[in-house]
Amino acid sequence: MSYAGDRVVYDADSHLMELPDYLTANADADVRAQLPEIGAATTSVFDPGAHRGKRGHDPETMATLLALGDNLTRGPKWHDALGAFSGSERSMALDLLGFKRQVIFSTFCARLIFGADDAQVSYGAATAQNRAMRDFVSDDDRLIGVAMVPLDDPQRALAEIEQCLHDGLGAVWISADAPGGRSPGHPSHDAIWARLQEARVPFILHVGSAPLSIEAPWMNDGYPDRVTARGGAEVIGSKDLTVIHHASARFISTLVLDGVLDRFPGLRGGVIEIGAGWVPDMIRRLDYAAEIWARSEPHLAQMKRRPSEQIRQQMRFTPYPFEDVAKLVGESYPELYLFSSDYPHAEGGRDPIGRFSRSTASLSATDRDLFFHRNFLDLYPA
Repeated sequence: MSYAGDRVVYDADSHLMELPDYLTANADADVRAQLPEIGAATTSVFDPGAHRGKRGHDPETMATLLALGDNLTRGPKWHDALGAFSGSERSMALDLLGFKRQVIFSTFCARLIFGADDAQVSYGAATAQNRAMRDFVSDDDRLIGVAMVPLDDPQRALAEIEQCLHDGLGAVWISADAPGGRSPGHPSHDAIWARLQEARVPFILHVGSAPLSIEAPWMNDGYPDRVTARGGAEVIGSKDLTVIHHASARFISTLVLDGVLDRFPGLRGGVIEIGAGWVPDMIRRLDYAAEIWARSEPHLAQMKRRPSEQIRQQMRFTPYPFEDVAKLVGESYPELYLFSSDYPHAEGGRDPIGRFSRSTASLSATDRDLFFHRNFLDLYPA
């Protein structure tokens, strides 16, 4: 019996754990020297260097991990987990987890790719990441590799997207910032949205699409010895949690109000590992904005569908395991939310199916089915 058991589960969020040469080994020669080794900027929570040169776990470790069976999610996390940095091992992990398909994101690359001031570095790192991701998922159709593409230079972005589509990657992770100082609804990006719509490949906002941490002044509370939970990669603190969705809410709201989802009704997008408690309020605000400002901003009156309809039909979100999914559905729509494990990150917990099963217990069987797999299939059509 697998961890999922008889339940049909598709996993919208998991990660590979990069080794030090994840980027440098896959970068073009003209940018390789400008890219850091993975792990150089992490804290003691992570030590990619401890696995330097490996292409998988040693036989003794493998035997221990495989023996976990359907308790795999209760086992080691990060680099020590089964399939953390080996695609062939991830296939074994997927067998034990019992998920039908699993989306794979990188862990450490986001702020280098989306936060670099040098376009040569950001696009060079993105190309290297996308090649490494291609190799990780290439031997198992159940694994959906996620490309990373800055949109600042639309022509360069479109060329990178074309290469990623050719390589079989199944989603495009983008920044939540205004690309190149423009709204995401700027006509310069229309070719990108049109190509993703045509390819039936979603754009993704994920934790890391914007800086994770609240700005430094808000941490200056006068208690320098006060402990914070912050760590490397995606480990955030309590203050960070309260604002982590702001950039994504702004990006999606702007995308809607500029008419992108209305103009490209086949375009799909996912907002992953940023929680979902904020989503019902965002939808309400968008409907208010489109209705109240339609006279003073006439382009809003030209929308064929209300913002809430656009979001319901075209966007999907992953709640955190501690959020009440049934309550979110009651305040919005059952089509919006997706199961995610965050494997092998510790934030996913030891029993994500159990936690989400409890928070969806009051939903109808149809709506629970939407959460655990059918909404996934709308975002990632087979």
